[in-house]
Amino acid sequence: MSPAAVEPLCGDEPEPLLETANRLMDRLPGYRVEIIDSMITVAPLRDGPHAEALTTAMVRLFAAGLDDGETAVLQGIGLWLPSGPEDYAIPDLSIVDADLDEHLIGNNCYDPACFRLVLEVTSGNYRNDLRHKVTAYAQAEVPVYVILNRKHGRVHVLTEPLPGGYDRHEVYAPGQEAPLPASIGAEVSLDVAELLRAGRTKR
Repeated sequence: MSPAAVEPLCGDEPEPLLETANRLMDRLPGYRVEIIDSMITVAPLRDGPHAEALTTAMVRLFAAGLDDGETAVLQGIGLWLPSGPEDYAIPDLSIVDADLDEHLIGNNCYDPACFRLVLEVTSGNYRNDLRHKVTAYAQAEVPVYVILNRKHGRVHVLTEPLPGGYDRHEVYAPGQEAPLPASIGAEVSLDVAELLRAGRTKR
């Protein structure tokens, strides 16, 4: 959770969470504000290696043809969550159906049905990616959730969503390739060592 203070408002009615979240985004440019389980979370600014890891993953996905035709590979787009009336998340990276624009729900967030894969690169708030978002994305029935766990040097591939989480959770270490299900639109695997090397702080 963020230490950022939310100013109290006068009156009997509390401010809707979406209004609070949008106000925080205006006050904290570059930060990622999400609502998960009716709780506002604020992720810190991403560092350079975080962006390098995303670029490395995208190169693999582009090479497999996942951004040309039926699907698109996009960063930082909103995914509407069924866990609460105002819940949404902003995955670091997503593979979505090419007709994404037809699935806008509101607040710049899209129907989870058009997401084939979401990927998160962990930062200081890594527990959020490894716990809360596992349940949130599974409840949204996102078929594949990939986590680049920079803290523990692993890549997690979660598939077969259930109401409480994912039924399958494969963990890959450096020296291994992490295969992704063909249901994302192509056969592709991620080089764990390559991703971790890109995501490593260079100091």
